[in-house]
Amino acid sequence: MKPTRLALAVAAAAMVSQPVLATNGDHLIGLGAQSRAMGGTGAAAFFGSENALTNPALIGKMQGTEFVIGGTVFMPDVKADATTFGPGKAKSDSDLSIIPEVSLATRINDNWVFGLGIFGTAGMGVDYRGNDELINGYSNLQLMKFAPTLAYNDSNWGIGFAPVIQYGALDINYQFDNTDPSTSIGSGMSTDYGLGFNIGGYFDVTPELTLGLAYQSAIDMKYKDQISNASAPFSQDFGGPLDRPFGDNLEQPSEIKVGAAYTMGNMMYTADYKRIGWGSAKGYKDFNWEDQDVFAIGAKYTANKYWLGVGYNYGSDPIKKLNSSGGDMLKNAQNQVVNLFNNHFFPAVVESHFTFGGGYSFTDNLTVEGAVTYAAEKTKTVDTGLISGGAPGDTSHKVTHSQLGYTIALRMNF
Repeated sequence: MKPTRLALAVAAAAMVSQPVLATNGDHLIGLGAQSRAMGGTGAAAFFGSENALTNPALIGKMQGTEFVIGGTVFMPDVKADATTFGPGKAKSDSDLSIIPEVSLATRINDNWVFGLGIFGTAGMGVDYRGNDELINGYSNLQLMKFAPTLAYNDSNWGIGFAPVIQYGALDINYQFDNTDPSTSIGSGMSTDYGLGFNIGGYFDVTPELTLGLAYQSAIDMKYKDQISNASAPFSQDFGGPLDRPFGDNLEQPSEIKVGAAYTMGNMMYTADYKRIGWGSAKGYKDFNWEDQDVFAIGAKYTANKYWLGVGYNYGSDPIKKLNSSGGDMLKNAQNQVVNLFNNHFFPAVVESHFTFGGGYSFTDNLTVEGAVTYAAEKTKTVDTGLISGGAPGDTSHKVTHSQLGYTIALRMNF
């Protein structure tokens, strides 16, 4: 297999990756300072207007009107170390992203609350341009969700629904021969809109204990001439699972979430479980992503003027290695190509996340909140021996990935 053809294949894979923006696959572990401080929980815990995209029913607990504006400075640290075509090391230059968040909720009457959430959920990819030691490639995916929300609440229960409008933009440039600038391929940025919905409910078992359940639908997106154009040349060169041209669809997967929140005095304790359906999402399933189980816990102390929170979030690596040690050498080589795609351009390998944060109320109507999220460093190595023309185990590709994020928000109540 020629290195230039492999480079083209891997660069094409960048088209369907959003690898380093978020922590559970390509999803932020939580939306809003309180959720992110408490491990990304929020399926049952009321955090205000920010609940619009976690569990829309919970904004039914809102009193009066609230407006929150904030954002996250996200700093992934991704490094690749490969011996596939000789020793090569590189650090992705996509190491800082600004992710905006705006939410509003207002009570209409005793039973109905209207809300609106506008959240950035993706905003970067990987950038290995200008590095001759590894594949010279660049990808940039940006996703924004708009969620007008309506929630109904009774004395101890509530339901909510939010139609979701998603805007996406995808751009890719790559050079499949690092020594020849004329081999650069890129069709400019493509954009699309997709529609989905969030639905949820909560039940106050006691005044102290709340249970919550929410579902987020998949949202299909199509980026014209991006994935298909980039993958067309290499799809003709490999058999097996890569023997067809890829389409331009990239579907954000569905999520189902359940959670509990328990308040005891000044303390609140939260626990969430969610399952993200990567295994059935267009684009991701072609590259052997599997459904992901995510577990999160949090604790929050609230005083007269401030609150402090801590949390932990664990999401299993959704990208599974294809077997490359069987008796069929061609099949093994094809599987190694897919594994390399994921490891180089899809390094969504982080699993454990540690979080903390707090807020301070300067007045009865104005609170400043912040959170810090750290995803512990994770390393993943895949075999590339057959790709490089040798035997299994002769060469390899290793990726190292950690993340650090700072969230700040201004909360105004009226």
